[in-house]
Parts: sequence; C-alpha cells; structure tokens
Amino acid sequence: MIPMEENSQETNQNKTPSKMSRIAWPKAKYGAILAVVIIILVNLIFYKDFFLSLFK
Repeated sequence: MIPMEENSQETNQNKTPSKMSRIAWPKAKYGAILAVVIIILVNLIFYKDFFLSLFK
C-alpha cells in the first residue's frame, strides 16, 4: 500500500508553486527565439569588422 505522503507528492509534482503561479511566464519557444536573436546580435557586434570587410 502507498503511504499518503507519497501519493500526494506524486500528484503535486507538476503543479506550479503558489507564489509563482501569479507570474505570466512566456512560452518556451519565445525564449528560444530571443536567445538566438541575442546570440546573433552579440556576434554581429563582436565581428562587425569582419562582416564589413566582406563587402569591400
């Protein structure tokens, strides 16, 4: 027989904590897109001389 504590822990495992439930979390795909855009922008800033030399 499963003790009561283990049963309640399994059902609450995927629920958002109460203090975090009031925050509007963005979808994961938007975070991934934002990360890619930030990486591209940072690389453009660091390697702008290289990219500008390609067009000369």
